[in-house]
Amino acid sequence: MSERKTTPKAGTGAGTAPRAAAPEVSARAAALPREALEIAAGYAFTGPALHLGALLWEGGCLPDAQIRVPLPMLNRHGLVAGATGTGKTKTLQLIAEQLSAQGVPVFLADVKGDLSGVAAPGRPGDKVGARAAEVQQRWSAKGCPAEFYALGGVGHGIPVRATITSFGPVLLSKVLRLNPTQEQSLGLIFHYADTKGLELVDLKDLRAVVAFLTSDEGKGELKGIGGLSPATAGVILRSLTAFEAQGMADFFGEPEFDTGELLRTAADGRGVVSVLELAAVQDRPQLFSTFLMWLLADLFHDLPEVGDAERPKLVFFFDEAHLLFDDASEAFLDAITQTVRLVRSKGVGVFFVTQTPKDVPADVLGQLGNRIQHALRAFTPDDQKALKAAVKTFPNSAYDLEELLTGLGTGEAVVTVLSEKGAPTPVAATRLRAPESLMGPLDAGELERAVTSSALYGRYAQAVDRESAYERLRASRGGKGPDEIRGGKGPDEIRGGKGPDEIREAVAGGGEPRARQQKEQPSVVEQVVGSGMFKSLARSIGTQIGREITRSVFGTARRGRR
Repeated sequence: MSERKTTPKAGTGAGTAPRAAAPEVSARAAALPREALEIAAGYAFTGPALHLGALLWEGGCLPDAQIRVPLPMLNRHGLVAGATGTGKTKTLQLIAEQLSAQGVPVFLADVKGDLSGVAAPGRPGDKVGARAAEVQQRWSAKGCPAEFYALGGVGHGIPVRATITSFGPVLLSKVLRLNPTQEQSLGLIFHYADTKGLELVDLKDLRAVVAFLTSDEGKGELKGIGGLSPATAGVILRSLTAFEAQGMADFFGEPEFDTGELLRTAADGRGVVSVLELAAVQDRPQLFSTFLMWLLADLFHDLPEVGDAERPKLVFFFDEAHLLFDDASEAFLDAITQTVRLVRSKGVGVFFVTQTPKDVPADVLGQLGNRIQHALRAFTPDDQKALKAAVKTFPNSAYDLEELLTGLGTGEAVVTVLSEKGAPTPVAATRLRAPESLMGPLDAGELERAVTSSALYGRYAQAVDRESAYERLRASRGGKGPDEIRGGKGPDEIRGGKGPDEIREAVAGGGEPRARQQKEQPSVVEQVVGSGMFKSLARSIGTQIGREITRSVFGTARRGRR
């Protein structure tokens, strides 16, 4: 390592680090240079903490100055950033295995397909041994309890599916690349389906409802509450058709994945590491980034408030985070910001993983208290701008960060976290520890055995296609499909002839028009809304038939935990 990497700025001390904290550092660390000692004092926590590595100072590694992050602060969110090939994936693995050992479940988005090795013990070698010696790490080969998932079963893993109803109109609009007007129209379609008890399980259900609402018999259904223009409906239908033609249909359906599975611990008390393989869908970035947001939003709306807990309930690593924010509407960004801000109180920590901090909107970036910044490249004017922007996001530092960030080696990073009191720690150039699990993918056969032997495999592996909106609308027309809507009864006739005026009244009052609630509710329950899902929903949240499904900030439908 060249000396320039970790040389402090001329004429500076230790930035904002308090010198009074120095006595808390170990006796051996007391021999460190004054500036390094003051940085190390900022990481001398008394409670449980994760070990990241050892301080780098003036070109050397100081193993007595350990850089750590307090366990209770992991739900204050974080950012892992750096150019390709700088070691971000290994950093995720290092943090994940220590969280698991502390009894904290972890979710990892495995975009490149090389995180499955977290389940197997690592392989000792000269490089691992040298790194462990440099940072004073007692390295031993250990794997973590793990579950492996794949979106819709595309790839190696237990299938993760969502129903269209629970996914909701906001996230679906992002996947379909709809503009704000089209997004609002899709929300109206979801509202109509919710109000009428038409379950949107898969893509054909949604297509059937859109087709009905633009047919001769259905086009008047929404006229009194905004309407659905044929042009907008056409765009939505074409987007759905193109989406399905790209092989996306498998991601929507049942059995729907219960995100509560991500909160499990193993019999020995270690947290289960859930690895969602995304390598097979790398060419569908809008889909997988939005599905990750659905997982997080679903957790947010089902988990109880816990405030500041001794340890997180879950730490969620959101890889390739820039894909989530690309081409996002203001409403979508606002929803992300609100979810990230509030999910902390549910005990969930979120780490965004991307190349530069500028990939994350400022309102979200401001909530990420823990920062691990690997090396940045500065080959072009745009790279230079990104470098300067990254430097500005750090607290005052004893380092020349522009020089430091371009000179870090693989497995080195600039770190600042939140202390046990919630204050930022001094900026510390850090040589990171080596993961103790396998740094690479599992053998294909071993991975397949791990998937099929899981207790969850039988629950989610086989897709189910039960009666939902498509079948109901088809049955109401004597077996005709959504493209054959000519005559026959529409859903209003099936449900006692409720029209747009009554929909408006139901929305305004939170349920059925009062004059009809007592009179019609029993017969509607028995004869109209025969679906098990809607009956269960009615029982669990006390809803009345005709009331819209309770939806979250993202428009996702709330579900009770098993």
